[in-house]
Amino acid sequence: MERIPQSPPKIQPISLNIDRPLWSVMIPVYNCSEFITDALNSILIQDLGENLMQIEVIDDCSTDADVESLVKKVGGERVMYYRQQKNVGSLRNFETCINRAKGKLVHILHGDDRVKSGFYDKISNLFKIHPEAGAAFCRYHFIDENGEIKKEGKYNHNREGLLKDALFVMSAEQPTQYVATVVKREVYEKLGSFYGVVFGEDWEMWVRIAKNYPIAYTPSILADYRRHIGSISYPEKETGQNVIDLGITILNIEKQLPEDMRHIMRDQKLACKKSFIKSANLIWQQISDRKKANQLIKKAISIKTSDRNFYFLLFKFYLKVIFNIKKKNVVHSNYFSKKISPPKL
Repeated sequence: MERIPQSPPKIQPISLNIDRPLWSVMIPVYNCSEFITDALNSILIQDLGENLMQIEVIDDCSTDADVESLVKKVGGERVMYYRQQKNVGSLRNFETCINRAKGKLVHILHGDDRVKSGFYDKISNLFKIHPEAGAAFCRYHFIDENGEIKKEGKYNHNREGLLKDALFVMSAEQPTQYVATVVKREVYEKLGSFYGVVFGEDWEMWVRIAKNYPIAYTPSILADYRRHIGSISYPEKETGQNVIDLGITILNIEKQLPEDMRHIMRDQKLACKKSFIKSANLIWQQISDRKKANQLIKKAISIKTSDRNFYFLLFKFYLKVIFNIKKKNVVHSNYFSKKISPPKL
């Protein structure tokens, strides 16, 4: 199988003849052992019991620790453990999570994230009040590697219930993350799993769901999304791959929108073009790889939208290259550095 499927992988339906819990909390992990205890404890403290909640860790052949022993130490027999036969990559690991999920509601909680008390009760209630919803999400905090809250997610609408103009909300700027989002398994069965890229694949999924189903929302902040060096979403400074994936994601989302809505992607396209230049500049400053930097610039130009500021930034970048201008001590310290910002989502 391709590590990065080019179309949504199919999700097999659950047999109607088996007893199913309401919840499947599926925890994909890969080399994030220092955070797994935090993630599991955040679930177990609000455990609804085996009849209502499946809890399972899906390990993509981690090499940083004996994850199975760690899971048993924290969760005993309550938390199931499954290890891939070989490393399959994040998208295939998410696909495995969904296929192994038995519950009606699927929560993919990455092993380095965590939920706050009340998450499962609140989301359960949202689906109870709005049974037509295909997915539901809450607001969330960004936290660092030490678990310290750094800021709130940008989406802060204060009305609880079904989103008005859900497709617009999900497309205009990614309002949620895996940790804050729960999807009915039957929705994955209809729409398929994640595909195409390893950075931004969730944004495309939330848009795909919004195009086909109502989405419920609560303004309560009930999840913590951790940014740290080594996570999937951390910028890859030497390749710019995350920015490339972001560009692909934006174009894939734009294709899903009706013609009269595609204008809402303009700001995201402009932000992405500028992120390409920032990444090209970072590659030039750190490793002087002009070829890789030029590849990113070409991709930025290929995104069709106009902005004078973009061409000004482009001009500044090539002046630096031509005159070999470099700053000292340009580093990727962490996501919350004031010197270098990650690609905006």
